[in-house]
Amino acid sequence: MDLLRSYAEDDEIANPNSQSSPDSSPIRMLPSKSAAPKVDDTMLALTVAGEAARAQSKPLDPTQHLVGFNPTYEQLWAPICGPAHPYAKDGLAQGLRNHKLGFVEDASIEPFVFDEQYNTFQKYGYAVDPSENSYIGDLEKMKECDAISVYNIPQHEQKKRKLEKKKEKMEEEGDEQDVDMTEVENPSTDTWLMKNRKSPWAGKKEGLQVELSEEQKKYAEEYAKKKGEERGGDKDKAEPMVEKSTFHGKEEKDYQGRSWIAPPKDAKAANDHCYIPKRLVHTWSGHTKGVSAIRFFPKHGHLILSAGMDTKVKIWDVYNSGKCMRTYMGHTKAVRDIWFSNDGSKFLTAGYDKYIKYWDTETGQVIQTFTTGKIPYVVRLNPDEDKQNVLLAGMSDKKIVQWDINSGQITQEYDQHLGAVNTITFVDNNRRFVTSSDDKSLRVWEYGIPVVIKYISEPHMHSMPSISPHPNGNWIAAQSLDNQILIYSTRERFQLNKKKRFAGHIVAGYACQVNFSPDGRFVFSGDGEGRCWFWDWKSCKVFRTLKCHDGVCIGAEWHPLEQSKVATCGWDGLIKYWD
Repeated sequence: MDLLRSYAEDDEIANPNSQSSPDSSPIRMLPSKSAAPKVDDTMLALTVAGEAARAQSKPLDPTQHLVGFNPTYEQLWAPICGPAHPYAKDGLAQGLRNHKLGFVEDASIEPFVFDEQYNTFQKYGYAVDPSENSYIGDLEKMKECDAISVYNIPQHEQKKRKLEKKKEKMEEEGDEQDVDMTEVENPSTDTWLMKNRKSPWAGKKEGLQVELSEEQKKYAEEYAKKKGEERGGDKDKAEPMVEKSTFHGKEEKDYQGRSWIAPPKDAKAANDHCYIPKRLVHTWSGHTKGVSAIRFFPKHGHLILSAGMDTKVKIWDVYNSGKCMRTYMGHTKAVRDIWFSNDGSKFLTAGYDKYIKYWDTETGQVIQTFTTGKIPYVVRLNPDEDKQNVLLAGMSDKKIVQWDINSGQITQEYDQHLGAVNTITFVDNNRRFVTSSDDKSLRVWEYGIPVVIKYISEPHMHSMPSISPHPNGNWIAAQSLDNQILIYSTRERFQLNKKKRFAGHIVAGYACQVNFSPDGRFVFSGDGEGRCWFWDWKSCKVFRTLKCHDGVCIGAEWHPLEQSKVATCGWDGLIKYWD
């Protein structure tokens, strides 16, 4: 063919102007046919591949002068030593080894060919040995099966299998037209076995319903009652605890008719310059479990309110007797957060029993109860005097819910967070508020509009379980769970102040409260080891640390009027007053 093409090309070059006659036609080449029988070349392919692989993996003979392939680096630099080296335990020199047991030859076999021989050996007991070009295993079975593999099943065998499958399917579907009934009833026949076979996953046979004994009935009733009690705590319809309050003072009104919550008239109206406290002056102990939050009475600080994990809320006298004045009992689980109204006559409590309660401070009566069926983590009243009936609560279901206390109705829902809401802080003359969440972000909202106006989230940010505003209103301090306090501006852009960062304390894992002194000169916070840390606002340096509690120091509040008085609370159940 090549010769013919070359002649044609030479002819065209010699006579470029000559045109082929219309009668001329291209040469037709008939397909070649071979009379030789078709040979299975699987063995040949295996043998050739095996020899090539062996040649390339075998170490080179140092006496040969010509290499017919490209040897590898390891083959060229293998040490020159014979197979019977005196230091080789098994008679193989180190250069001839490629396995800890000696030398293993590589065989280049296609995955399909290997699977075919492997499955043939598993089924029939024989397979092709690629190294010797012969069969190994059960040779009698090989002759009987005519050396077929699992992938060359004869046509009649395939038809037989299809018939068997069809028969099984018909039996499963219940086609009993051609089945002999005597065979179906006889347990010794294959038909009976096919009919009565059962899957090992079918499960036990359902027995007859037996009446329970008296003891079993009693046990079943007790179990059902116990389960109902367990589930009852999780239901939204669970009834709240009956509220009650106990007054511990001498009398609720003095001889002039003034209430026990009235502030003393000699209290100072302003606080010029604050100082860091040095010593413990008083300890309030009355909670049987840890104290989760404390709040001074607004503007005067003559009373301090505490929320306990023992489900109780207590209010204590600060100026005179230093004793507990009233206990408020209305929650069935630990109290998470508390918040005073602007005049201190009322306060809010949020508990893990999913209820928010609005109390009268003086009488101990519950004015209103709120719930959405989720745990409230933070409660706040709008600080504006004309909006003291507006309650905001950060819930465990990622929402901030706004209620009208007078009507008890939900008036707004702020639903953008991706985790439980931890804090609500009003800024910008109470027109906006900042919220933090377990989703490690800060979001800024316009009050009354459920659309985020600023979203702050960075890959390096951690969750911020406590936020406090600076007295001048221009900054907020956020307790970050990577053991530092970050400062954000409350201006339009809410930027992080990178120059101010307060660190040194260990708060990872604890929602320790951060706060400011009334003059804004000091930042202070509790930590996970029971200490209270004080930093200078301008220099950001640690000013002083006080060892306050045995466990976690979770809350710290500066007295609104006294220059150097600080109250701390901890999980040891104590509230301490420092001067």
